[in-house]
Amino acid sequence: MRKRTSRLLAAAVTAALTATATATAATAATAATAGPASATARTTAAASDPFYSYDGSTPLASLAPGTVLRTRTLPYHVLGLPTPVTAIQLLYRTTDAQGRPAANVTTVLRSLTGDSSRAVSYQSFYDALDPEDGPSRAVAGNLSLGGAIPNVEAIFLVPLLAQGYNVVVPDTEGQNADFGAGPEYATTTLDSIRAATGSPATGLTPDTRFGLMGYSGGAVASAWAAALAPGYAPEVNARLVGYAEGGLLVDPAHNVRYMDGSLVWSGIIPMALIGVSRSYGIDLTPYLNDYGRSVYRQLEHASLTDALGHYPGLSWKAMVKPQYADPNSVEPFVTAVNRTNLGSAPTPTVPGYLAQGNAGVLEGTFGNPPGIGTGDGVMVAGDVRALARQYCATGTAAVAYQQYDALSHFAVPAVWAPQALAWLNDRFAGRPAPSDCGHIPAGNSLAPEQPVPGS
Repeated sequence: MRKRTSRLLAAAVTAALTATATATAATAATAATAGPASATARTTAAASDPFYSYDGSTPLASLAPGTVLRTRTLPYHVLGLPTPVTAIQLLYRTTDAQGRPAANVTTVLRSLTGDSSRAVSYQSFYDALDPEDGPSRAVAGNLSLGGAIPNVEAIFLVPLLAQGYNVVVPDTEGQNADFGAGPEYATTTLDSIRAATGSPATGLTPDTRFGLMGYSGGAVASAWAAALAPGYAPEVNARLVGYAEGGLLVDPAHNVRYMDGSLVWSGIIPMALIGVSRSYGIDLTPYLNDYGRSVYRQLEHASLTDALGHYPGLSWKAMVKPQYADPNSVEPFVTAVNRTNLGSAPTPTVPGYLAQGNAGVLEGTFGNPPGIGTGDGVMVAGDVRALARQYCATGTAAVAYQQYDALSHFAVPAVWAPQALAWLNDRFAGRPAPSDCGHIPAGNSLAPEQPVPGS
């Protein structure tokens, strides 16, 4: 039965991904013509799903993080097409970037073998400022251009399910799509595990062991979850076997400088400004010039697909008033990026596998700023090396590090994903974790940014 279901799932996913490639290409062409402003219309036109709303009489603040608020069961969809896999979706209580109680949704895909002893929390790289692009919406069959990303990620979930894992996929950005808020990504992920193991509908139990897995935005969630688990969710940390992540954002201030002027990735700079503003309740628009405010409005509800390649050569200076040409002259920005710097977060207590590309020139990112260096087009390789070395120096768990000097951000997942799965398999099997500590090249300083006066 397991093999038959696996074959059916693989066939359904293959067919859906083929359709995804065609549909995404057509939609992307339309988006490129229409411009990213169409994202706003998509968001406001989306009908609200009552499943995502908590209307209970008990205030969220009175409920423990991870408390299940609603449950529903539906087929797991890929590009709107149902597959043979059943998905259980949970609305649960969590905590946002500002420490406030919030409700969020996660999806549990049951093991094809019925095994409840092991699960992988897979964090999506959906990277959006539109809540409608979250993975739970795609699983339920909703379609959007930004939602194409979690649809494509089915290619990473199939091997996990085929090997008998339960898979938990949280909407890491929360219901406000707090893009880039690493600490919130952590709480939504950890509370998702609490909810999944506390719900009788999932078949998971408090004894289920978990691995964390994610690439790019999913790596941000995995890394922050591993770092904050000992303090925020110690009972979850006790069940973690390790974390496997690739293409990691470490120090956002460095990434802004590295991407400056990129042909493909520069649109992420205004997305980061919007995400920071939304997550931490700050207003950065007074620092923007007319053009910057225009871009801000265009991308306020955008997905990654709305930003990539739409603003070739865009720079920080082009968007801000002259006196704020140095990002560190915007004090609220400095405060926010320091709060989302992994270098200032605790060291994980479980083993980790970190992988990073370093051929960003292949994606049109030619930056090599002093003290920052090169990366994969969006993520800074020197920052990831520095974080891995920091974990080696301050922790006791093994750290494996791999750098792909010939691969860019888009190319790394093809080689990272099978290695991440093999690494997780070994952790669940109880094999000793490999360590590259002592052999990882030097990286950048991850010290907090210091504000400077405006010119």
